[in-house]
Formats: sequence, C-alpha cells, structure tokens
Amino acid sequence: MPELQNLTLNFGPQHPAAHGVLRLVLEMDGEVIQRADPHIGLLHRATEKLAESKAYNQSIGYMDRLDYVSMMCNEHSYVLAIEKLAGIEPPLRAQYIRVMFDEITRILNHLLWIGSHALDVGAMTMFLYAFREREDLMDCYEAVSGARLHATYYRPGGVYRDLPDSMPRYEPGKWRTQADCDRLNENRQGSLLDFIWDFTERFPARVDEYETLLTDNRIWKQRTVGIGVVPPDQALALGFTGPMLRGSGVEWDLRKKQPYEVYDRLEFDIPVGTNGDCYDRYLVRMEEMRQSNRIIRQCVEWLRENPGPVMVDNHKIAPPPRGEMKESMEALIHHFKLFTEGYCLPAGEAYAAIEHPKGEFGIYLVSDGANKPYRVKIRAPGFAHISAMDYMVRGHMLADVVAVIGTQDIVFGEIDR
Repeated sequence: MPELQNLTLNFGPQHPAAHGVLRLVLEMDGEVIQRADPHIGLLHRATEKLAESKAYNQSIGYMDRLDYVSMMCNEHSYVLAIEKLAGIEPPLRAQYIRVMFDEITRILNHLLWIGSHALDVGAMTMFLYAFREREDLMDCYEAVSGARLHATYYRPGGVYRDLPDSMPRYEPGKWRTQADCDRLNENRQGSLLDFIWDFTERFPARVDEYETLLTDNRIWKQRTVGIGVVPPDQALALGFTGPMLRGSGVEWDLRKKQPYEVYDRLEFDIPVGTNGDCYDRYLVRMEEMRQSNRIIRQCVEWLRENPGPVMVDNHKIAPPPRGEMKESMEALIHHFKLFTEGYCLPAGEAYAAIEHPKGEFGIYLVSDGANKPYRVKIRAPGFAHISAMDYMVRGHMLADVVAVIGTQDIVFGEIDR
C-alpha cells in the first residue's frame, strides 16, 4: 500500500468566502480537516498605535474603520471611555439617540452578515434582499452625519448634532423618472424620525421574508445544523461574546447585565440558542434584528416627545455653536483650542465596553494627563472568535469551513487592528 499523508491546503485570502483578508492553512486528511491555522495581519491598520499620536477627539474616525459594518457602535465604546475618564455625562436625549443608532447599526451589521453568509453557503437571493433594507438605514446615517459609512457622529459629551427635520429626497434625472422619484419619496416627506418609524413598520415583514427563504430550507439546514458546535462551557473558555456565546445557550448581554446609556429603561428580550451550532447562531441573530426593531420604536417614541440638548454645555469638551463663534472672541478661542490641541484628560485608566453586534467591544484607555492617550487597547470580539477556528472546524469537511467563517461574522479591520 502507498503511504498516505496529510495534505496542507492554503485557504484564501483570494477565496471568495475568505473575503480577501483571511488566510487559513488547513491540514487535510482527504476531505476532512485535521487542523486549521488562521493567519491574520493582511489588513493591519495600526489603529491602536495611531491613536497614541493624535488628540483624543481626532481618533473617533479611526474607530469607524475598525469594523466597517458596525461603525457607530465602535465610536460608542471609545467615546464612553473618554467620558468615563473625563467624568462627564451626556444629555438624556443624546443617550437615546446613541441607543437608537446602536440598534440601527446592529440591524445593518446583521443584514450584511446574513447576506454574505448565505451567499458563501450558496444562497444568492438573500444577499439582494438584505441590501434592499440596508439602503434605507444607510440613508439614516447620511441624514445625521453626511456620510453613509464612516459617520463620526458620536462625540464625547453627546452627538455631533440633533436629528434633522427633513429627509433628503430623490430627484428626477438621467436614471429616474418623476414617477420613480414620487414612489421612492413617499416615506421621505417628514423628519428622520418619521422615516425611521416607517422603516420599523415594514421591517418585521422583511425579516419574515428572510426566514421564509432560509429557516426551513432543506439545503440551508443541511449546511448549518450540527456544524461548528460549541458547548456553553467551551464557548466561555474560548472568550466568546455576543451571538456566538448566546447561540451556545449562555444568556449574556451587556445591555441587560451591565446596562449603559438608557438600556435599563427599554424593554427587549435576549434570544438564546440551545445547540451551539451554526443554525442556532443564525436563529439568534434573526431574533436580534426583531428585538432591535422593538428598541428603535421605543427610542423614536421618546425622542418625539422630549426635545432638548444633544451635547454638554462645556466648551472645553464640546465646540461652541457656529453663530456664537462669529460674535464672541472667547467662543472662537475655545473652538481653535479644541480643534488644534484638543483637551487633556486626568491621568488614569478606564475600560468601556458595549454590546456590539458581534459581541463585547471594549476600549481600554490609559491617560498620562496629556491631550493624547498614553495607550489605547481595543478588545475586539472577532479576535477571540477567529482564534476558535481550529476548535470549530476540526473533523468537519472542507465545505463546512465556509459555513463556520460565516457564522463567526468576522470583520478583519478589528482583528488586524
């Protein structure tokens, strides 16, 4: 008999399911995986190092680029860490706006996840469905910040500005007739809150559509049920957080267990899985989208009834209004100092964590009393998840690697930080 030996296979980074930045070195016995070794660093951004050479308020935009499908959630953690060190509390309206946009971001993240995960496993239609809804939520990002992706909307002490009274509208042109524009602008006649409310009315039916396509689909279940099983004790030992941990049956959610902002005032449930496989993690995320929709509706109702400031009135931290700058020399000096020198935080350290769409996203900030951080350490959820790749795929077939990469919902900006 010829001597059989294991084959070492290079999976990615050019593999479509590796999304261009993940390289896996797989040791194969025929079609079965004996060992998986993730090689990272293909998207190294040096965010932590760059943040040490910039004033505190200049690094907010870097956070957007860590996980580029959960932009505002990354900012949130960084801004909370600064607020903790500075000892400031944002106005209540700003806290509600932050929570609302955190949940909008959670839906945005899960839509991209289900679209790309299903596409990797072989379901084409899901990708097109998910991007239809993402388009509306991207318009909400654009309405408040001017950017569809990297918003830089959260600021220490509140948010950049209050919610706009009108939504941008489509105009007729080379590609759209007046009739098309009228149809597209139907739900854009009011304020941003009206547009978001209209979205929350439509969205549960959209999630039903996704579930009709996938939840009882025979092929989808064959590809996900019993794949990448992680028992609860092992999930905790591997450092899982978010849907990866809840899919294994551990009811841990920072919004309930360590409430921040106004989550303790809102009603929502934590979906939990039982089997800890790819299918359970899929079900957990689908239900999370419904719960996020519920939270957004509560925030919209509160924001409609409670106008107020969205930024602290401390010009050492927040820039003065533009109108005031034109008349007051002191305001002009405040503005100049804030955007050239920034502000100095008291020496000390702070850790702020939020329930990011992918898990616990934390920022550990060390200040030596200067206007820039002495050290910024990012606790990215995806880093712990990808380190469990070997545990999750060992003994599975090569095709199951794709399903496991999808279920981990990893984005490399935060892993290769």
